[in-house]
Amino acid sequence: MWPADIEVKAGEIIAKFTARDLKVATAESCTGGLIAGALTEISGSSAVVDRGFVTYSNEAKVAMLDVETATLAAHGAVSRETAIEMARGAISHSAADFAVAVTGIAGPSGGSAEKPVGLVHLAASGRNGAMLHREMRYGDIGRSGIRLATVRTALDMLMEIAQAV
Repeated sequence: MWPADIEVKAGEIIAKFTARDLKVATAESCTGGLIAGALTEISGSSAVVDRGFVTYSNEAKVAMLDVETATLAAHGAVSRETAIEMARGAISHSAADFAVAVTGIAGPSGGSAEKPVGLVHLAASGRNGAMLHREMRYGDIGRSGIRLATVRTALDMLMEIAQAV
């Protein structure tokens, strides 16, 4: 179902997080649950995956993850600030040790000169206060391409933030 590299990365996360008794949550907008889907494709993932939030609308980001309406008004849904608030919200509304959040423009519409198709902001946070952010500009590689590239980056960030502890 998944490209081999994504399945391998997801398997590594499940194995390492299981060995360290760590839990993860996802907060997804442009990927619509694909990160959680990749992780739960792996047998034994129930020991690691606490929950996934699919917060496609701004209203869902506010209601489910406590993203501030002022943040959305000032920076937009696709921004560093929103991604960070999404990640922090996923931690505070779960039993997870780590969370990854993504918000972006998968296209083919919705882009602008300032925020083009392929722009994705990702944040990974730890219950310990650790935070990573990445702004990715994948380019207009097609909706599926952008979403799969985002899953790859999100999985990399989960490994990176967990190794920092």
